Amino acid sequence: MIHQHEFPILEFDDNPLAVIMPNHEGLNIQLPKKCVFAFLEDEIECYAKKVEAKRVGEFVSATKNYPVFVINYKGEPICLAQAPVGAAAAAQFLDWLIGYGVSKIISTGTCGSLIDIEENAFLIPTRALRDEGTSYHYAAPSRYMDVNPKAIRTIIKVLQDKEIPFQRVMTWSTDGFYRETISKVKYRIKEGCAVVEMECAALAAVAQLRKVLWGELLFTADSLAELDHYDSRNWGVKAFEQALKICLEIASEM
Repeated sequence: MIHQHEFPILEFDDNPLAVIMPNHEGLNIQLPKKCVFAFLEDEIECYAKKVEAKRVGEFVSATKNYPVFVINYKGEPICLAQAPVGAAAAAQFLDWLIGYGVSKIISTGTCGSLIDIEENAFLIPTRALRDEGTSYHYAAPSRYMDVNPKAIRTIIKVLQDKEIPFQRVMTWSTDGFYRETISKVKYRIKEGCAVVEMECAALAAVAQLRKVLWGELLFTADSLAELDHYDSRNWGVKAFEQALKICLEIASEM
């Protein structure tokens, strides 16, 4: 049922069925339950080539086609896919993956630090402030979207087992990369947000609607902590390979 509102973005329809469903193409593929869906530039494809992963399909978008791989990791199949940046694109791809069989997903990628956090630090978002549009199509309006506690526990276990330091954080998910104004940054920090990215709220909402398990491991890239000086640093590239390896372990434990 649609809940009407003066502002269209707040008109949520709780019916999980739509005119166009994620598996509407009827492709003859059945993906593994476990998946690493990561914002890691070309790291996914490089790793897939290195381990001779099987390319089992592709997600076709107007921008490009995203390959989907399956590897054998510790005796079980795990799906690998490069996530596109931005809530709408990432949510569409994730929904498609779920439509073809994925049900336990770990994502990873960079975030901007709003407070003083060193580059390449690993963080676990437990809650996302919904300042993007996509999540409102998958979950009823609210200020925050919580990440599944079961996924959080699995991420924590793997990081602790590997003795990798981490922090739990609330993240600010926004569509407006160039609209992170000084006033907004101060407001988000005051509200408790430690980092900013673009997809967490949306992906958590997709998982909630589709009743699948999803969690995320973030790592710091650029910094907005000094409001009078934006620091891109080195975009967290040193953590890419390690983040992928950690996520394979997390997926295995899910």
